[in-house]
Amino acid sequence: MALSFTARCPFSVPIGTATTHRSSPVLRITQAKPISHPSLFSSIPKYRQPKQLHGRKSFTIMMSYEAGIGVMGTKLGMMTYFEPEGTVVPVTVIGFREGNIVTQVKTEATDGYDAVQLGYRRVRDKKLNKPELGHLNKAGAIPMRHLQEFRLVAVEGFEPNQRLIFDDIFKEGDLVDVSGNSIGKGFQGGIKRHNFRRGPMSHGSKSHRALGSIGAGTTPGHVYKGKKMPGRMGGTKTKIRKLKIMKIDNELRIVMIKGAVPGKPGNLLRITPTKIVGKNIPKN
Repeated sequence: MALSFTARCPFSVPIGTATTHRSSPVLRITQAKPISHPSLFSSIPKYRQPKQLHGRKSFTIMMSYEAGIGVMGTKLGMMTYFEPEGTVVPVTVIGFREGNIVTQVKTEATDGYDAVQLGYRRVRDKKLNKPELGHLNKAGAIPMRHLQEFRLVAVEGFEPNQRLIFDDIFKEGDLVDVSGNSIGKGFQGGIKRHNFRRGPMSHGSKSHRALGSIGAGTTPGHVYKGKKMPGRMGGTKTKIRKLKIMKIDNELRIVMIKGAVPGKPGNLLRITPTKIVGKNIPKN
């Protein structure tokens, strides 16, 4: 025997019909209707009305999209760069091993979104397992250690086994975002991890580098989630934005970027164009 009823929201608007059977406790919602009528909440106070998740504007680029195709590189270290007028600039040198080859092109029709997958750093066949080798062989690409995906608005012009060159994508003076894993510091205290101040160092003080109060007593009776406390520091994905490209050397296969980037020498880096509204991102 089936029991049918109509599910209603707190505002007395039918949103669907559910059925349940004695032999099965599973509840199935059918014929669901989205709430889209503009006058539905007219009689409800404004502060009680549900918030809109999306405005009426059609956003052309979301946070998950890149402003353009990027590349992968290897951090080599830092050095001093002298500009033509004599200004001293600290730069990070990033090298490019064999790679930055397109291994897969994803489209809205096949995968539900548009993206380009790149491979980087050639390795021997025995360093990869059979599924990885099969994926690369399908694209006709060489064995590569790292695979990363760049989600784009459009993927026209990209083909499997296409090799990307840094000089064709970026020019000197462009601003880029560089992301990678930061240097791990291990377990650190609040002073080093969160820049807390020290306590008094004399006059009988017993709390020199202690954390201090972490909350009240009976109320709320617990430590708030997210409280800044000692813990493991570093070793996380970090992105440095709007770094200027100072020099591109195609012979040495290196690029010099102003400032510091995450990680230590030898770390894998991801270089993408900086999102600038009005330049490479349309204004909404």
